[in-house]
Amino acid sequence: MAATPEADVLKCCRGLRRQAIVQSLLADVVHGRLRAGAHLVTQELAKRFGVSHTPIREALIALAGVGVIDLLPNRGAVVRRITQKEVREVCQVRRALECEAARSACGRIDLAELHALAGDLRRLMAVESPTGGRFIQEAREVDSRLHDLIAESCGNGFLAKEIGRLKTLFRVFRDVAWEHDEACNDFHRLTEEAREHLAIVEALIASERKAAVRAMARHICSGIRYWSRAMPTRPAGDSRDKKESRHRKRGRT
Repeated sequence: MAATPEADVLKCCRGLRRQAIVQSLLADVVHGRLRAGAHLVTQELAKRFGVSHTPIREALIALAGVGVIDLLPNRGAVVRRITQKEVREVCQVRRALECEAARSACGRIDLAELHALAGDLRRLMAVESPTGGRFIQEAREVDSRLHDLIAESCGNGFLAKEIGRLKTLFRVFRDVAWEHDEACNDFHRLTEEAREHLAIVEALIASERKAAVRAMARHICSGIRYWSRAMPTRPAGDSRDKKESRHRKRGRT
């Protein structure tokens, strides 16, 4: 049986526990297991993850910092509803940050690392029938490696730190979208992303700044429809759905 996120937290060294808790709670929100308006109680979360209150509080502050929860006076941590509009806004921020990182990193990255990435991407693209968790894991690893390498090589510590602050949010959206495609037996996006990544790498190898920025922008823009469609819908009977339905009906009369 696969290990639970809570078990992974317990195995983490102290420095990684906060990050693991953030990732686990963020996945719960994006998957719809934690609904908008739900209260996150520090004591309950500490018991769930088997940690002290300190990493829980730090994780909640981090989640509030990326707009996933609100920290309200006398109410504590409350889950916000993530909409497709907000996903698009996250993509716009990501495009601005990562395009600048790609521009700045051009000519700074060791060519051997870039050629190794290019080889891994070509192998992913060459798989005739990409299926199963192993293919997804390999694609995820290469994706993370490329974006981390660009951020680390951009020469701007503040930019790299800001990308790092939002990285968990980006990657949970990515993983949810990929899992959605896996459930639909549709691995087209993974192959498409490998092609987009290869265009970025080839531009970096050639030290073509403008081409690297264009390739990064195309890659992030093309992912928005996958990120958006994989977001969970509100359950039937949700009060907002009823209000919106009544509003639409009035608009037709």
